[in-house]
Amino acid sequence: MESPIKIFSCEASQYLAEEIAVAYGQPLGKSTLIRFSDGEFQPSFEETVRGAHVFIVQSTYPPTDNLMELLLTIDAAKRASAYKVIAVIPYFGFARQDRKDKPRVSIGAKLVADLLTAAGVSRVMTMDLHADQIQGFFNIPVDHLYASTVLVPYIRNLNLPDLVIGAPDIGGAKRANAYSRFLHAPMVLGHKTRSKANNVEQITIIGDVKNKNVVIVDDMIDTAGTVCKAAEIMMELGAKSIRVAVTHPILSGNAVEKIDKSPIEEVIVTNSIPLKTYSPKINVLSIAGLFADTIRKVYQSESISGNFIV
Repeated sequence: MESPIKIFSCEASQYLAEEIAVAYGQPLGKSTLIRFSDGEFQPSFEETVRGAHVFIVQSTYPPTDNLMELLLTIDAAKRASAYKVIAVIPYFGFARQDRKDKPRVSIGAKLVADLLTAAGVSRVMTMDLHADQIQGFFNIPVDHLYASTVLVPYIRNLNLPDLVIGAPDIGGAKRANAYSRFLHAPMVLGHKTRSKANNVEQITIIGDVKNKNVVIVDDMIDTAGTVCKAAEIMMELGAKSIRVAVTHPILSGNAVEKIDKSPIEEVIVTNSIPLKTYSPKINVLSIAGLFADTIRKVYQSESISGNFIV
């Protein structure tokens, strides 16, 4: 007998899981979250998952309750005799802590990988990890998808003349180079220095942006300080327009206010994380179809390499 497939969601990604289920062509599984007065919570499946491929959708953005809920839901599925449990994590939290960049700090991404494995997950499906090497923190399969699958066609359809792809920093050079090659556009690079986390002191633009339409690409936008500062400098250097295409719209603090006041014309993001604040400059593209198709291929043991653009 073939193992059935069931798609469930934790609370924080309910909106996305519902889209994925619709794109897949089956209803979202029934589950509840019981909350206690002291803040503790307990997830519960309201239908059998015995012998099933269980896909659990949850981005692990702050607060850490979102990560804890995912871990508890994985544990519940294993204890309910699920055949396989696949964690669908569009945004993988703690990914910026991928190494020891100074003494006596944690490697948070490795700890999260260990927690997921200890909880009993069989496979992880995620998108645009902050650092590719995080895949190696797992001893189970990791399907690492790329938002370029939806972002590249959108950028191409803009039909921007004199297009240039920008990397906000050295770390984003590989991603920007991939976009540059696929869109047949030159690349510019931002070199930034920080005094501390989330605080950019200076950005130097390497490359020609004069009379160019620039699209800055990155995996996430947090405080928006880097891209707003880079956009201002590029406009001073003669750029025609600045757009930003990122996967994960963290947009903490007054990030949206910074974007609204900046020379950036448009910020293109995915719905891996729900927007906290609306802005007419922010355009959200759905990744539900991509994840639904990948879930189908993983379930049917088919290759997913055709889902990669960059």
